[in-house]
Amino acid sequence: MKKLWGGRFTESLDTWVEEFGASISFDQKLVLEDLQGSLAHVTMLGKSGILPAGDVAKIQEGLRSLLQQAEKEELAFSIENEDIHLNLEKMLIEQIGEVGGKLHTARSRNDQVATDMHLYLRKEVQDVIAKVKDVQQALLGQAEQHVETIMPGYTHLQRAQPVSFAHHLLAYFWMLQRDAERYQDSLKRINISPLGAGALAGTTFPIDRSYSAELLGFDGIYENSMDAVSDRDFILEFLSNSSMLMMHLSRFCEELILWSSQEFQFIEMSDKYSTGSSIMPQKKNPDMAELIRGKTGRVYGSLMGLLTVMKGLPLAYNKDLQEDKEGMFDTVKTVKTSLSVMAGMIETMKVNDGKMGQAVKQDFSNATEIADYLAAKGLPFRQAHEVVGRLVLTCIEQGIYLLDLPLGAYQEVCPLFEANLYDVLQPRAAVQRRNSEGGTGFDQVRQALEKAKGYL
Repeated sequence: MKKLWGGRFTESLDTWVEEFGASISFDQKLVLEDLQGSLAHVTMLGKSGILPAGDVAKIQEGLRSLLQQAEKEELAFSIENEDIHLNLEKMLIEQIGEVGGKLHTARSRNDQVATDMHLYLRKEVQDVIAKVKDVQQALLGQAEQHVETIMPGYTHLQRAQPVSFAHHLLAYFWMLQRDAERYQDSLKRINISPLGAGALAGTTFPIDRSYSAELLGFDGIYENSMDAVSDRDFILEFLSNSSMLMMHLSRFCEELILWSSQEFQFIEMSDKYSTGSSIMPQKKNPDMAELIRGKTGRVYGSLMGLLTVMKGLPLAYNKDLQEDKEGMFDTVKTVKTSLSVMAGMIETMKVNDGKMGQAVKQDFSNATEIADYLAAKGLPFRQAHEVVGRLVLTCIEQGIYLLDLPLGAYQEVCPLFEANLYDVLQPRAAVQRRNSEGGTGFDQVRQALEKAKGYL
């Protein structure tokens, strides 16, 4: 089969080599974007007087016909035509005749593919942002129901201080808010047009790059043609942002997995997001949470893969850049699916507030309250810390908790203790009193909920 670029060649590629070099197996995902870019390009060629109106009309008609077929998934692609660009150009020529070959005037596959990916990521990033908001909405829904549900807060995975469960959930809301803002900011760099940069040096034709950019809804154009065709920063930024997002989802999934275990029993995952065991009939496994945790490494891999591809590339375009697409496509799919599953898991999980409340009565997470109590009475905090440490040790030796220790035992260690100490030690009081801005106090959490709603 004669290649569209084959004029200077006397031998054909072996079939297996041709398959190695072809990208149509994956870049066919860009079919709609490629046709949209071609429509804008040929419209610009007509406006600039580069192609006659009759030719432009024929090409536009052919491209719109292909677009309709593409939307219905009726197009058949071939390895012999290598990539999405040559496949569509061949189809266009077959449909409207040799005039279809004029479409490629004043452009290269180099600026064409870059344009396609800008269009693709612009659409997908906006979709990802919407799905991030869905997860945030699910978090708010649970948080609103559990402002006064008290659970142990942890550091080092050891019980530290009691907190509002809503406060814990809202920590993830704000992580996701930063993710959404990073994606939103990246659109400034995604939404610029490389179209018209040519292979690397621009073109001799009097094109109007700003006009084609306007037709495609871009905010502007790349100012340097070599940068335009070789830049993949916008994909790297997407992969980096996605890696951080997946890291946040993975952290929460780790907690959901722990909380749903027999040891914690803080939550129960819905059957819709759990699976069983083929051998142990009692099992209910949080597989969807585990999969999100696992797929985080997949997204990291795509980022590291493209960074490695890019690190040694001289200007301008190199075939190595064909490796920019599969990781991008896979990450889009992984992130969008993970977000949808995450929203569903959060919305449907059952919270065992009784177990959470019981947990904070059977630990020493209220120890800081006594240190603060003594500090408020004028004892230097470091001395207060020492006093409470000794009291905790006494309780451990006796197999009891701080609320069980009699007042006399407290006063033997420090005469500043009074009977109101037991009110301070109550987990609910410990949470309620933490009303510093951004803290876990119930009033602060309610204020945080209202602020969070404003971001959605």
